[in-house]
Amino acid sequence: MELELEGADLKAVLNRLRRAQGQIAGVIRMIEEGRDCEDVITQLAAASRALDRAGFAIIATGMQQCMTDIESGRKNGEDAQQMRARLEKLFLSLA
Repeated sequence: MELELEGADLKAVLNRLRRAQGQIAGVIRMIEEGRDCEDVITQLAAASRALDRAGFAIIATGMQQCMTDIESGRKNGEDAQQMRARLEKLFLSLA
C-alpha cells in the first residue's frame, strides 16, 4: 500500500513533524546547557506527542485509502483481512 498524502493532510503531518524536529533540537540544547531535568522531560514529552500525532494522522489517512481500495477493488491481490492485519500492526507500533 502506497500512502498518498495530499493538501491539508500533507500540510498537517509535515507541520507536526517540523514541530517535533524543533522540540527535539530544543531538548538537545537544553541537555547541552545543563538545564533542569523537569524542563527537559517536559519538552521531550511534547516532542513525543507531536511524533505520535503525526503517526496517527498518517495511519488514519492510510486506513481511509484502504477503505477506498476495498470499495473500488482490491489492489495487489490483498484481501480485506490482510489489509486490516497490516494496518493493525502499524497502529500498534505507535501505541
